[in-house]
Amino acid sequence: MTTKPDHKSDVVLNVKDLKVEFKTEDKTVTAVNGISFKVYKGQTVGIVGESGSGKSVTSLSVMGLLPKPYGNITNGSINFKGKDLTKISEEALRSYRGNDISMIFQEPMTSLNPVYRCGQQVVEAIRIHQKLSKSQAKTLALELFNKVQLPDPERIYKAYPHEISGGQKQRVMIAMAMSCNPEILIADEPTTALDVTVQKTILDLMMQLKKEHDMSIVFITHDLGVIAEIADRVIVMYHGDIVEEGSVADIFKNPKHPYTKGLLACRPPLDKRLSSLPVVDDFVTKTPEGEFKHSQTTTDDTYSVEKAHKSREISNKEHQDRLDKLFSKEPVLKVRDLKTYFPLKKNMLGKVVEHVKAVDNVSFDVYPGETLGLVGESGCGKTTLGRTVLRLIQPTAGSIVYKGKDLAELSHQQMREMRKEIQIIFQDPYSSLNPRLTIGSAIMEPMQVHGVLANDAQRKDKVIELLKKVNLKEEHFNRYPHEFSGGQRQRICIARALALDPKFIICDESVSALDVSVQAQVLNLLNKLKEDFGFTYIFISHDLSVVKFMSDRMIVMNKGQIEEMGVADEIYYHPQSSYTKKLIEAIPRGDQFDI
Repeated sequence: MTTKPDHKSDVVLNVKDLKVEFKTEDKTVTAVNGISFKVYKGQTVGIVGESGSGKSVTSLSVMGLLPKPYGNITNGSINFKGKDLTKISEEALRSYRGNDISMIFQEPMTSLNPVYRCGQQVVEAIRIHQKLSKSQAKTLALELFNKVQLPDPERIYKAYPHEISGGQKQRVMIAMAMSCNPEILIADEPTTALDVTVQKTILDLMMQLKKEHDMSIVFITHDLGVIAEIADRVIVMYHGDIVEEGSVADIFKNPKHPYTKGLLACRPPLDKRLSSLPVVDDFVTKTPEGEFKHSQTTTDDTYSVEKAHKSREISNKEHQDRLDKLFSKEPVLKVRDLKTYFPLKKNMLGKVVEHVKAVDNVSFDVYPGETLGLVGESGCGKTTLGRTVLRLIQPTAGSIVYKGKDLAELSHQQMREMRKEIQIIFQDPYSSLNPRLTIGSAIMEPMQVHGVLANDAQRKDKVIELLKKVNLKEEHFNRYPHEFSGGQRQRICIARALALDPKFIICDESVSALDVSVQAQVLNLLNKLKEDFGFTYIFISHDLSVVKFMSDRMIVMNKGQIEEMGVADEIYYHPQSSYTKKLIEAIPRGDQFDI
């Protein structure tokens, strides 16, 4: 990986002293605080930081897409090939946008219009900037679909966004962004919440297109592991400021700023087992004067990623002793020959003649106090398996024996009683909370339904206790979901799951869309709660590094079946199936820099 020389003729984008402010009803918020950076021709610049750091606002400023009248550039310049984009008209800016500078947004489902076919949307983008007929634009769109390795381009051209997968939607967005051969491609979290294998394919594709077109890329993410795979230079942002900038090798080998160290440290390491993950707050504090200092000591900054990991490392003997103790007990859950089929096609008489085998003949045990990881790509059946265990989806065949009772044979009323003991934490905390209920009411609701405690006054006391358990405050009781960050909302969902004092919790992709720093906090919280309350978890994720950190044992699923099952470390270090090896190889690492 090489960085372009620092030569004026190579500069395609020069951002200088950029300041962006947002006006609210009662105050003005500075989202970007006078930052400067350059992008050179053919270079990939990674911008990293947590949600709220200003990285996406920076990209929207370059594109001229700040929401008016609330968001405004109040100072600085954005110079593209000698033209200051902050000084030109909206009409002139439209000629650059999509043509010379393109953008791939984080969530393709909200970026694509749901009422238009995918092909139509790409054709529209092509014809806005190029003088082509509809048939010529369609030919070009199909060529682009081929180039971004979409299967069956003709079918996807005619498909609506909801009819294709997340990875396919992201490829449609890349095809649209590449349709006019832009000089700069801005990619804003383009792989967040995608499977590691799909993510790797998307990253490889972007690097291939960059090479073919000698294009510059500004890649925005919260994941330094992804940046290690693709970037030449890295810009680290925190609260609207650039706190560190350098070559990708320098940032990974020798991070200077405590915040950068914190971001690197909170990624689950693959080469060791930790009792807990370091978090950003272990490394950085901000004084009232706005100065950063190392949170471990005020006299030096020698606290490193290595030291943070070393202090939390669990020895092989400690880990083996824990496993021996776990597996000496009787399993709390026994799943045998479980099948969950969905009807796909019926004949003229209405009889189902073809099924989707979402879960196909799966058997496993879960031991008291264990965290059993379920890992695999989207569509492998892991979420369906988790929901079938809870009887949120009806099994087609098989048994689900929890503490001697077969859940598959219980009536809905009996199952409702059992759900006091078995709870689920869903992937998207925002959609699993009622926007019209305060979070206090949302947590109290299941307690009211199941008649837990004598009255609402006692329940409120219990809710406040739960909020404190998940590191939220008493005053949050009367606030609504939209007033919280993604990480805080996930804590609220955890508190709600705990409201009925369950013993068995299924975590379904519960950290996949969170920043790595917030993810580390939530994973640590789940582990602490397990120790405090003696929980048993099934932890579902497509991210094998997270599953390895959390799990005692791991199940790898593929096409509705168990590909392999065993102790998490054994599966990682000695995978038996080619599918598991593919998952492991796709994990973005950064270990080429010996972190």
